[in-house]
Amino acid sequence: MSKTMDHAQQTFVEESRDLLAHMEESLLRLESEPGDAETLAAMFRAAHTIKGSAGLFGFDAIVSFTHVAESVLDRVREGKLCLDGGLVALLLSCCDHIMRQLDSVEQGRLGVTAEDDEARGAELVKALSALLGEPAYASSAAASHPTEESNATPSREDGAAGASGREYWHLSLRFGADSLRNGMDPASFLRYLGTLGTIRALVTLFDAMPSSADMDPESCYLGFEIELESDAKRAVILSVFDFVRDDCNIRLLPPRSRIDDYIKLINELPEDNLRLGEILVASGALSRAELEEGLSQQDAARSGQAADTGSQRGGPEAANDGVPQIGSILVDKGAIDPPVVNAALAKQDRVKTKRQEESRFVRVQADKLDQLINLVGELVIASAGANLLAQRAGDGALQESTQQVIGLVEEIRNGTLQLRMVQIGDTFNRFRRVVRDVSQELGKDIELIINGGDAELDKSVVERIADPLTHLIRNAVDHGIESAAARVQAGKPARGTVSLNAYHDSGSIVIEVADDGQGLDRDRILRKAQERGIVSPNQHLTDSEVFNLVFLPGFSTAEKVSNLSGRGVGMDVVRRNVEALRGTVNIESQRGRGTKMIIRLPLTLAIIDGFLVGVAAASYVVPLDMMVECIELGDRAGTHNYLNLRGEVLPFLRLREVFELEGGAGQRESVVVVQYAGQKAGLVVDALMGEFQTVIKPLGKLFEKLRGIGGSTILGSGEVALILDVPALIGEAARKEKSSAEVAQAAVA
Repeated sequence: MSKTMDHAQQTFVEESRDLLAHMEESLLRLESEPGDAETLAAMFRAAHTIKGSAGLFGFDAIVSFTHVAESVLDRVREGKLCLDGGLVALLLSCCDHIMRQLDSVEQGRLGVTAEDDEARGAELVKALSALLGEPAYASSAAASHPTEESNATPSREDGAAGASGREYWHLSLRFGADSLRNGMDPASFLRYLGTLGTIRALVTLFDAMPSSADMDPESCYLGFEIELESDAKRAVILSVFDFVRDDCNIRLLPPRSRIDDYIKLINELPEDNLRLGEILVASGALSRAELEEGLSQQDAARSGQAADTGSQRGGPEAANDGVPQIGSILVDKGAIDPPVVNAALAKQDRVKTKRQEESRFVRVQADKLDQLINLVGELVIASAGANLLAQRAGDGALQESTQQVIGLVEEIRNGTLQLRMVQIGDTFNRFRRVVRDVSQELGKDIELIINGGDAELDKSVVERIADPLTHLIRNAVDHGIESAAARVQAGKPARGTVSLNAYHDSGSIVIEVADDGQGLDRDRILRKAQERGIVSPNQHLTDSEVFNLVFLPGFSTAEKVSNLSGRGVGMDVVRRNVEALRGTVNIESQRGRGTKMIIRLPLTLAIIDGFLVGVAAASYVVPLDMMVECIELGDRAGTHNYLNLRGEVLPFLRLREVFELEGGAGQRESVVVVQYAGQKAGLVVDALMGEFQTVIKPLGKLFEKLRGIGGSTILGSGEVALILDVPALIGEAARKEKSSAEVAQAAVA
């Protein structure tokens, strides 16, 4: 297979997955908010697009399965099927099956699926067919062929008459004068026309008949006005007169009910960039021959206009002024009704607007963005090195030039990082399905509320946080939310609530998973920890410390093990995955009120703004977003590990002691005040060295568990500076303050 075809198939898979995600989201929305016709139409178009695209590549398995699902959606859209919970579950299973088929396409094994997949697909088709009924399924299967589908016209309901009073097809025939000479018998065409339906009325016109003296017995002067009752398509009716099309004038007007059907079909056509005539032909409102005649008439008018005005105005563009539009030509010829043309023009405008929106976006492979980020990181390091050399050289002009380069590099860095920033809302929306499926399995009524879906963070962070969030949400549904009976007994609404919330705070993104369930049982957790020897009986722990015990490997207070949870496996993995992203996870809970899991993550894992500080001979970087201010330490601290900051007690850490650096304190120590998750602390350093664009380099496995260190970076001099793990250091300062307070309290006692 060629690289072009490989790329096209990959694009098909990616776009189809996006369409399936939108279908799933729409189904879940319709389950709670039924009756949204626009959402139903969008789902139908998505299924139709997947089927049509799969047909281009010859993926018959996807085409045949999607066609049955599309037929069911069509019935729902027409109001012939009710979209209840059972049908939503069935269609969601269909989405899952199509997703597995797409996975097979991506892996190059479509048609070599496992037996259980085939059996599952067959069961789904059987369930869908039962909803359709055999006759309906047969007719919908016939529509799966592209040739027929492009000219498909819904059947007219018997006896339907429109506002115009046209109940039947109206055919105006004017045979040409040479028809008889060419061996064509008008009566034979009328007899053949009768085989397509019933001729309800036929009027013979003699208006072209000359006087007897001028009459030519070999010439045809007849015309006919015919009312035809038929379910045949427009193209089929016009094909009756294919042999005399060049020798006669034909106008075919549809029944009024057909006009409404044409407009409906036009609105349901795929969002392709079609010309007006192609839209009309695709909907069946116009035949290809009628379109060709109209285009020929337009070309003739354009040629005549060019001959008259081209020499005067001097440009071919001027020749298009005054040339009738194809829609006007077709309406004037009586080939089509104005409402149908207007619907096609509206469709064309919608497609054009959508294409303009889509043209604003470019699909880029993630590894190319990663490579660009890496190159920008190297550019940041190189520009810092050039600036350092310029400072050492003492050349003012050179320093000014390097500063300008650094400013441009910073803009490039910010723009490049923005390319990888995505909204977390798409990830949040996936969990609607998780909550729905798990709550139904447990027999609970639970609603998922999403806030802050427009908050942005690095794509790599989004991808790696999905699994921890899934586990937290399943835990909230399984352990957090009570049964409906228990909730009512406790004075709560029968429907439980799980909420997902995201917002930015101090250069981080905060993700909260909360429920209004029974909350964590502090005493039970503590008792379980004491039974396992994790906590001694006389040890005093805060609520936060007790709740954090659930993150220990294998720790569980569940009374029974289910297929969802209860084995004590998962929460430790959640914390490990979050910490691998340089984040933290904490728990807030009130008995009987609910539980909130709070995850804090950095916005990006690549490049940050930092503040460079020096301690002894070592250099450290403090993330700039977590810095509040810098103050001089002086003698205000005394022998304590805290100081008075404008009436606020500020615990601090001496980095020299934390990292066990040799040498005495500097002559002028400073305190860098940092803040994280609402807590403040001070970091005592020897030197303040200014802001620094920091390219984050991961620590090796040997050093990844270092306390207080979150990564490393390379300075312009080529030396390595360590990036401080501010959350860990703030926690350490808080523990030291608590320990000092306990010691002081014990001394007083």
